[in-house]
Amino acid sequence: MSSSKHDSEIVTLLTQHQQAIRLYVESLMPGDSASDDVVQETNTIIWDKREDFELGTNFKAWSFSIAHFQVRKYRYRQSKNARLVFCEELEDTISEELPAQLDHLSDHQHALQKCIQKLRPNHRELLHHRYFEKTTLESYSATAGRSVGVLKVTLHRIRNNLQRCIEKQLKLEGESQA
Repeated sequence: MSSSKHDSEIVTLLTQHQQAIRLYVESLMPGDSASDDVVQETNTIIWDKREDFELGTNFKAWSFSIAHFQVRKYRYRQSKNARLVFCEELEDTISEELPAQLDHLSDHQHALQKCIQKLRPNHRELLHHRYFEKTTLESYSATAGRSVGVLKVTLHRIRNNLQRCIEKQLKLEGESQA
């Protein structure tokens, strides 16, 4: 395979797995603002070592091992600080069990996106204002012309409907894969 074709495949795989890599690093570095830097370092190492990756093998496992090493490298550099540091045994346990959890999370996210698209436009707008713009219900109530109490009840119902929809979507997807 030509080098440019291989590079193109690596870019595609890296793009597809970027969110999973980010979540993996963040889970190994909870609350640490340096996780973005470690993700960037991981991406750089992945790109530098792209020729070592054999297409058709498990890219996510390969990239997670690089990310795990980068987290350890970061922790070593930070070991002089008095920050919370996981013991290696716990870190190894997390790094072994997390990939399966991220697959599960990805399935949930996909189902959530489908379910949100099924909502009425005014319900999607309410969710958008509440969770993406992080506006208060008080400020949105004036815009929507509805009381805060009504908005709270509506949000509660939307969340319940989304939960049921996600469960149904996951069940349907599980049945179609079986």
